[in-house]
Amino acid sequence: MAPPETPSQASALAHVRAAIDKACSAAGRSPDDVTLVAVSKTHDAPDILPVLEAGHRVFGENRVQEAKGKWPALRAAYQDVELHLIGPLQSNKAADAVALFDVIQSVDRDKLVAVLSQEMLRQKKHPKLFVQVNTGLEPQKAGIAPQELAAFLARADREHGMRFAGLMCIPPVDEDPVPHFNMLAQLARANGLAELSMGMSSDFAAAIAAGATLVRVGSAIFGARPAAHPPAARSPDT
Repeated sequence: MAPPETPSQASALAHVRAAIDKACSAAGRSPDDVTLVAVSKTHDAPDILPVLEAGHRVFGENRVQEAKGKWPALRAAYQDVELHLIGPLQSNKAADAVALFDVIQSVDRDKLVAVLSQEMLRQKKHPKLFVQVNTGLEPQKAGIAPQELAAFLARADREHGMRFAGLMCIPPVDEDPVPHFNMLAQLARANGLAELSMGMSSDFAAAIAAGATLVRVGSAIFGARPAAHPPAARSPDT
């Protein structure tokens, strides 16, 4: 598979990488401690190929079905890709998610923990798992309430032996994200979790300053979503 002749996504990727390096320097952190998740949601293979050709290998998708349609062929050509699910996961899609993704960032309820545990045992595959925390307590948004996180983690461990790598959040679109980033970092410290997925195209520098270990950047690399996919109130990958 050959990339398009004008890989503008590759130059955008270089710009984002430089901005991450700058933010890490300002925060006194090593760029090696921050993973860029290039969010390819709604973008097809011709848009993704220039980023792959530029050497990037960590990508995020929002929907299981969309990822199933484009990533098997891409991964056949680029076998060292690490694929993250960053959008909501329905329990009936858990088997596909375990089969396809290396990281699932959006675990947010007990039923999903139970189904994922069964699928991981059945498939003998163990994707890295994050808990999505609803730091803004938004009723329309998925995620565990901050005050319920410790009990959720304890149940997952006690009932299924499930451990999590870290936490993920999507701050409210109309609020300063920094308090939400700081809250997630504090929750991670309190619960002994090392990884933090937070920060998007507009605010990843602030997230890095607050301790993000993964930043999810979509539009700054791939451009605006196609017209058929208007943005939600606050998507996990803008």
